[in-house]
Amino acid sequence: MIKALFFDIDGTLVSFENHSILPSTIEALEIARSKGIKIFIATGRPPSIINNLTVLQERNLIDGYMTMNGAYCFVGDNIIYKKPIPLNEIQSFADICKQKNYPTFFVTEHRMALCQPNDLLKYVFFKSLKITNIPILSVEEAAQGDVLLITSFFTADDEKEVRPCIPNCEIVRWHPAFADITAEGNTKQKGIDEFIKHFGFRLEETMAFGDGGNDISMLRHAAIGVAMGQATEEVKQSADYVTSSVNDDGIWNAMKHFEII
Repeated sequence: MIKALFFDIDGTLVSFENHSILPSTIEALEIARSKGIKIFIATGRPPSIINNLTVLQERNLIDGYMTMNGAYCFVGDNIIYKKPIPLNEIQSFADICKQKNYPTFFVTEHRMALCQPNDLLKYVFFKSLKITNIPILSVEEAAQGDVLLITSFFTADDEKEVRPCIPNCEIVRWHPAFADITAEGNTKQKGIDEFIKHFGFRLEETMAFGDGGNDISMLRHAAIGVAMGQATEEVKQSADYVTSSVNDDGIWNAMKHFEII
C-alpha cells in the first residue's frame, strides 16, 4: 500500500508551457490526501524560488519539501536534513566559474545570489521559470557561506573540465542549459530516505514522479517510479511506469493506473 508520494515540480506537477498545475492533478492529490497518503515535493529549486505551488499550499496538500535535489529537506519550520558543499570545492568551482565566465547561482540556506548572468540564463530563469529579484554579485561575493547548491550554465562537454575541481560533489541536470551541483550524496534518493526516517513509513510504501535527470535516483529508489510522458529516454528507462505528459493528465492517469485514486 502506498503511503507517500514524491513529486518533482517543473515538468511534473507544473507545465513548462503554462506554468500551472492541471485541475486533474489537484483533484488527484486531494483524493490521495483524503486517504491519508502523505505528499512531498522533490525539487531542484531552493525554497526561495518555489513560486508555483500556491494552489496546493492553499489547500494544505504538502507534508514536506525536499529541495535543492535533496540537499535541504524540511517539514514546516523543522529542518530534517541539510548538507553543504565542502568549502574548498566551493572555492575551486568559484575559480573556474570566474575563469570561464559561467553564469551561476550560489545558494545557501537563506540566500540565493547570481553572478555573471547572460542572455540564456535570463531567458531560462527570468522569462521561462518566472524567477525574479535575485541579487547580482561578483563571484567572490556570491560564493560565500555554507553553499548547499550551485546552479551553473555550462555544457555537458564542459563537465569534463569541471568535474576534477569538485570531486566530492554530485552534478545533475533537470534542464539542458545548466547543471546543479550539490555535496556528494545529496540526491532525491537521499531525500526520500530522510522523510522515511522522519515519518516512519517504509520504502516499499513510496511512489515518485519525475521527468528530468535529477529525478532518476528517486525513480529508481522508490517502490514505484513514474516518468512523465515527455521525459527523456534515460528517465523513462529508470522508471517502473511511463505515464502521459504533464499537459495530458499525466499525474491523474498514473495515480488511476496504480489505484491510488
